[in-house]
Amino acid sequence: MATPVISASSVAKSFGSTQVLTDVSMQVPRGITGLLGSNGAGKTTFLSLVLGLEARDGGDLQVLGADPTTAGPDIRARIGYSPEHHHLPADVQAADLVRHLAQLHGLPFQASTERASDALWMVGLGEERFRPIGTMSTGQRQRVKLAAAIAHDPELVLLDEPTDGLDPVQRDEMLELIHRIGNVYGISVMLSSHLLDEVERICDHVVIIANGSVRQAGSLDELRGANVGLLVELDSKVDEVVASLRSVGLNVGIDGSRLQVQAGTAPLVDGWSMHDLVTDAVAAHGAGLRRLVDRTVSLEDVFLESNTPFGVNSDTRSQLTGAPT
Repeated sequence: MATPVISASSVAKSFGSTQVLTDVSMQVPRGITGLLGSNGAGKTTFLSLVLGLEARDGGDLQVLGADPTTAGPDIRARIGYSPEHHHLPADVQAADLVRHLAQLHGLPFQASTERASDALWMVGLGEERFRPIGTMSTGQRQRVKLAAAIAHDPELVLLDEPTDGLDPVQRDEMLELIHRIGNVYGISVMLSSHLLDEVERICDHVVIIANGSVRQAGSLDELRGANVGLLVELDSKVDEVVASLRSVGLNVGIDGSRLQVQAGTAPLVDGWSMHDLVTDAVAAHGAGLRRLVDRTVSLEDVFLESNTPFGVNSDTRSQLTGAPT
């Protein structure tokens, strides 16, 4: 497997008596990775550790093969960062700000000027690049921050809530830009967000963080595929059918006459053979079958299942989905 861009093992961080991160362990591969969690889960704190802006209290952390605590300046020269806040200098032109930040990352003046212009064109602000930032909309300021994050051609970009404050159209455009950066220009991206749908739309991998530790991590296919199964509804012989399915190694959850069937220890069980095993069991016991459908699993299902022991409530669900409680 390729060397991960971020490798963390048992990372912990406190501020005074407040424990923010308790046990963060992850392997972040190249590509676009979503750092997912509700507000206050510790996402921004973890990004500050990756950047070397804060010292961790424990554990091991490697970013692009180096420890950010001891190699912070070198690592920051290879990383781009777009913060969550919008506090940009109002009187400074976008091109000047992006150029200045590119110089701070080690580019000489002429190269930084050219790269600033290129980056602003890339994010759709080429014709607006000489406007003072204070005259720009929230969506345009988010694009300025993105341009500043990529102007020095980094290996890794950290984006903290890059769609915050955007309307639906601007949000779609921002997500498309991030997708292009990761898939066309080959820059690895860690996208911190509390919105499930935007992570699911553009990310290859996901790290779910809650209560200061990692609850789930892996590719979207791995996280969702492990839970895909069948929803079965019977009108008789429920116990007999369940016993038959479990005897061949399937996992079966029971809710009255409804069964949730998932691949368990049964060898070579895929979606089609699970259908066959269920219909064979139903026929063998003469049970009445009302419904047999694929059970699809969304990222929301994975998140809520991974957080259930910690009491996910309606407020948390609203944060993650953008839906009203």
